Amino acid sequence: MVEMRKPILVSEAVRLVMEHSYLGGTDTIPLEHTYGRILAEPIIAKHDVPSFDRSPYDGFAVRAKDTEGAFGDNRIPFTVIGEIGAGHVATSGIGPREAYRIMTGAPIPDNANAVVMLEQTTEGKDRFTLRKPFSEGENISFKGEDAKEGELLVKSGAFIHPGTIALLATSGYATVKVAKRPVVGILSTGTELLNVSDELVPGKIRNSNGPMIAAQLTRMGLGYKSYGMQEDDLDACTEVVRKALIETDVLITTGGVSVGDYDHLPAIYERLGAKVLFNKVAMRPGSVTTVAVLGKKLLFGLSGNPSACFTGFELFARPAILGMQGANTPYMPRMQAILGEDFGKPNPFTRFIRAFWEMTSEGIVAVPAGFNKSNAVSSIARGNCLIALPSGTRGYTAGTHVDILLLGSEQGVSEWVL
Repeated sequence: MVEMRKPILVSEAVRLVMEHSYLGGTDTIPLEHTYGRILAEPIIAKHDVPSFDRSPYDGFAVRAKDTEGAFGDNRIPFTVIGEIGAGHVATSGIGPREAYRIMTGAPIPDNANAVVMLEQTTEGKDRFTLRKPFSEGENISFKGEDAKEGELLVKSGAFIHPGTIALLATSGYATVKVAKRPVVGILSTGTELLNVSDELVPGKIRNSNGPMIAAQLTRMGLGYKSYGMQEDDLDACTEVVRKALIETDVLITTGGVSVGDYDHLPAIYERLGAKVLFNKVAMRPGSVTTVAVLGKKLLFGLSGNPSACFTGFELFARPAILGMQGANTPYMPRMQAILGEDFGKPNPFTRFIRAFWEMTSEGIVAVPAGFNKSNAVSSIARGNCLIALPSGTRGYTAGTHVDILLLGSEQGVSEWVL
């Protein structure tokens, strides 16, 4: 008897998955190893940034009041009494019509309160002239203008990118508390599967889902445990899944989630006592995507069709894995684009189309990346986004504004908005 499944909305499926993305622990690691990790503590400024008044340019440090009255033909002369390089401090303050030659990043000397850029002077030996007045504070980078001691700079849960690392270094974080990364397992099921190196034979296909999921995890900075391929044998599959759940926090299986006689994942979940959160989503491709939980472990049953498998990972597995690390921006970034060509298929379910977006003279234009059935592979390779078309439409014409979800972005967004 064929199992009847009731589809749920994509937004509801996302909500259920995120509700069961339980937080793991933390690690404290050296700053140089933090790229791509999730902060498990806020970044607090340990001191003012900058920690002293300094020059943002190469030029001359002067007293603003000495520049009053300078204009065109009325040039005001200054005497250079010394030089301050970055990392050095002036030996004395300055007096009337005196100046220090100052380099970018060097501290402002006592009594000086403005910096004259080199190109604004007429230089001579140990002297220069000005033809414009300067106001107090002009061209000075003030102590604490970037950050004040004790200020919250970045919240816990942020993705650590190169800019975050610069801030951590500036603030003196030699070691950083980050979220533990979950251990993720991959299992490809299906008697039809061959290894990548195998020659094709009738009725068989090479396993593309396993390497693809591995690459999607690698793009997230995660390692993985591969459980290889397993034929459609209920007892054997059950034992592999049972073993994998001992060794991993998240198990991603591909294939075996439809309603055919050889699709064993539902039976495996039942045998193991896993709770199925949903087994059908109102989306194309990937409507048979199934997610279950066993204790605090997540089991993602993704379609055996490559495009459906890819989409299911990006929509559900990726944000869940980030959620397990406390990430505050786990979802794919979204923006609007102009549909570059007609897409005439009706959409009884929300449709996610592998697509390519680019900036043109007309704005951001997104075009389907080619063959777009759920078993397609070529369009995954060409695409850099997913066009999201709502359910209940009869198709779209070129020029329509559509939402697109960006693939491969290291930074996400905090809310699911489709």
